[in-house]
Amino acid sequence: MDLGERIKDLRTANKLTQQQIADILGISRVNYTRYETNVNKPDYDILVKIADYYEVSTDFLLGRKNFP
Repeated sequence: MDLGERIKDLRTANKLTQQQIADILGISRVNYTRYETNVNKPDYDILVKIADYYEVSTDFLLGRKNFP
């Protein structure tokens, strides 16, 4: 499972829209969509914000661990 799949699964499990999570992260929906589709990778600050919001580790998001 790649980063895009992991953040999409977390978002849908929390019943959030792409726009809602983009607003929480302070980015555009288009940019967030690019993360979910693996067109772009989030920078360090955004990666940490995603991990903090969902209360998971960055290692989990990056696929280094299979559990949050």
